[in-house]
Amino acid sequence: MAEKPFAEFADRNAAPILEILQREFRDRSRVLEIGSGTGQHAVTFARPLSHLYWQTSDLDENHAGIRAWAEFAGLDNLGAPLSLDVRTANVDENAFDAGFSSNTAHIMSIDAVEKMFSLLGKALRHGGVFCLYGPFKRNGDFNTQSNADFDASLRQRDPAMGVRDIERLDEFASAAGMHRQRLYALPANNNVAVWQRGGPS
Repeated sequence: MAEKPFAEFADRNAAPILEILQREFRDRSRVLEIGSGTGQHAVTFARPLSHLYWQTSDLDENHAGIRAWAEFAGLDNLGAPLSLDVRTANVDENAFDAGFSSNTAHIMSIDAVEKMFSLLGKALRHGGVFCLYGPFKRNGDFNTQSNADFDASLRQRDPAMGVRDIERLDEFASAAGMHRQRLYALPANNNVAVWQRGGPS
């Protein structure tokens, strides 16, 4: 078995995210995770959410780590990673009733973020929900200096990166037939935003 990659932040934020997913996904059956990364979150969430099937996905270079975690966990409800680049991917329409992504919107280009929402707008059935974890700006403002500093460090690495405005994400969601229902505050100045396909605006 390949060595399991480990991301400290994924281990640290898993418990508060899981608390929200246990509420948002309590009546769901198939979840598409976009950007499964190391695979830690998929294993951590699929185990207690045993009533649903958790479909991992990522760029090909991350598949070995995701598979290593999946083999280690041995869960029947955890799918082998799909090869998925939001900029070019096609997915089966109405194949999922939930979507999840963590710490992706600020490392993708804004065009890729828009395409992620478009992709989920097709993949989710009517009433399906998309939960996105990460830092967000509101009306162009950072909620803390630490997030402003984080944004600056991202843009120094790559000008296409950056903390996104929640209102801009709402626009992408609306164009994809989704509307935001809830915004949860989490530790370390992060949030989980929840959009619903076909939900009330």
